[in-house]
Amino acid sequence: MNRLTLAEVEATARAAHAHQTDKAGRPYAEHLQAVAEGVRARGGDDDQIAAAWLHDSVEDDALSARWLEGAALSRRTKDIVLAVTKRAGEPPEAYAGRILATPGALLVKQADLAHNADPVRLAVLDGATRSRLTEKYAGMRALLGLPTPDSD
Repeated sequence: MNRLTLAEVEATARAAHAHQTDKAGRPYAEHLQAVAEGVRARGGDDDQIAAAWLHDSVEDDALSARWLEGAALSRRTKDIVLAVTKRAGEPPEAYAGRILATPGALLVKQADLAHNADPVRLAVLDGATRSRLTEKYAGMRALLGLPTPDSD
């Protein structure tokens, strides 16, 4: 089976999230692109970049887990996507543990957290939401053993 190219993965992710916006009302594809670029800038490989494009697809019900399993993607890409997919009611420690146990997933989550915690992105949110998210992202960074955003 021929694997999807990165351009095909990007197009699939953009289409799947086409009607979705982030908390600031921006097209969700901007976040996906920023995470994919963050993975590339941190030395990630094609499997990780593909996973970055798809990292929220199952969690957000943009694509199903069944689609992911049958997709023409490497097993590693699928494993990374599943590792970074939060599960309902899952404790943060279990989520972080799964990321740390999955080869390649930490880099994708690092790029995701870096973009989520970008002060420019957070600045457009109300103070309470900004504080809640800043604390949430810092907590996950700590569980994953990641440096503060300033040292990314």
